Amino acid sequence: QLQLVESGGGLVQPGGSLTLSCVASGAASDYYAIGWVRQAPGKEYERISCISSSGDRTHYYLNSVKGRFIVSRDNATNTVYLQMNNLNPEDAAPYSCVADGGRLCPVLPRDWGQGTQVSVSL
Repeated sequence: QLQLVESGGGLVQPGGSLTLSCVASGAASDYYAIGWVRQAPGKEYERISCISSSGDRTHYYLNSVKGRFIVSRDNATNTVYLQMNNLNPEDAAPYSCVADGGRLCPVLPRDWGQGTQVSVSL
């Protein structure tokens, strides 16, 4: 089982940007595919993006974030990033990274971080 720790959430104005980080540790394999998900209160669970263990393949599952969000990783530090640009109030939610120990996307949400809150308002 992997331990995942997110950070980087906060409050931004509409049109602003945030970059979330997810640090993975705790299993034998060095590198894992990592997904980003969100679920705002009263709304459906949304799968946002995924990046393969090598970082050469990225996927964006939510049409509303395509062209605005960018997923990347630095395997030297076991960190996956989600750069979020042009944020709007509909993006507000707790964001979590997820993994299942595999190297390819998509990933099942077997392991979760504690989440980091993203808030968007004036």
